Amino acid sequence: MADHPNAFPKLHNAAWPGVVGKEPGTENPPIDLATMLDYTAAAEVDGVKFDGVDLFLFAPHVDIDASDDELKALADAASSRGLVIGSVVAPVWPPTGGGSAADEGAGRAAFLQQVRKGCTIAQKLRELGVRPYGIVRFDSACSPGEWAEDAEGNQAKIAETFKQAAAIARDHGERLAAEGEICWGGMHSWKKMVDLLERVGEPETVGFQADMAHSLLYTLGYNAPEDRILPEGFDWSDAAVLDEALKTMTDALRPWTIDMHVAQNDATVHGTGSHDKTGRHCLPDDPNGKLDIPHVAGFWMRDGEGKVTKAFQHVCWDGCMFPNDVMAKDQTWNGILAAMLAVRDAHGWS
Repeated sequence: MADHPNAFPKLHNAAWPGVVGKEPGTENPPIDLATMLDYTAAAEVDGVKFDGVDLFLFAPHVDIDASDDELKALADAASSRGLVIGSVVAPVWPPTGGGSAADEGAGRAAFLQQVRKGCTIAQKLRELGVRPYGIVRFDSACSPGEWAEDAEGNQAKIAETFKQAAAIARDHGERLAAEGEICWGGMHSWKKMVDLLERVGEPETVGFQADMAHSLLYTLGYNAPEDRILPEGFDWSDAAVLDEALKTMTDALRPWTIDMHVAQNDATVHGTGSHDKTGRHCLPDDPNGKLDIPHVAGFWMRDGEGKVTKAFQHVCWDGCMFPNDVMAKDQTWNGILAAMLAVRDAHGWS
């Protein structure tokens, strides 16, 4: 059996692939939370298992208006399987009860209400002893097209909404992380993402959630060609050029990064159901995958001098939009856990 000496970062699976992009009545209906927890708890590689899960605070997994009894049952469901809960996703988007962060009126009010509810649940799970670490995730909840109608004005409005969200998070002892994803306005390029975080200016409370699949698209300039780093017609066999592009991007965003998703990507965009087109997540061993997962994780987990940053206590696998039959296979989760373990072997600590 292989030796895996590092205890940190802890290794988490995401529950939201059971609901994101899933449409009732189709071949890929939502997968209930208990089943996702069972998939996670069953995986094992070299005697190592997943440490926990990250959650989407939206029905049918976790009702954003869940009662204390329901949250206690949730905590018990995780802990009875030997799992903790880490980062949670606040449902800030209009289809899930939220609103655009670029809307100064009803949209902002709905957005902040969902942040408040998400932080309340996160705090209660902490107090129940099942959530030892993690952040509350949010996004701008507006599209790049809507944002572009008044780029400067909307960027300022989003920053103000995020500042108000930060005050809510502080009241609950929580931190917020914005996921760098090309489908969210003001966050749709690495430069715009850095600009937004700087405008908010609260690094102790509002940071960045790096997803290896989504952030790869930043280097390709999807939705922001002016911020492209990799050259047009890039040859993916040129590892040195890719590394330089990744270094440019991560040097800018790493100082803000407080949460991380390990993932694979084939450098295309993909959308399912109501989810706008964004980075396509692939299985770790997908032949079209463009990322050497442990190598690329190092750009996020080590500083410019090569030192492990220890900026977050866990990493999470993000594999949105896999078909349900793929998620029902044991080898899917064992392969994912093996990839996560390789990341911890390379960049972890004890």
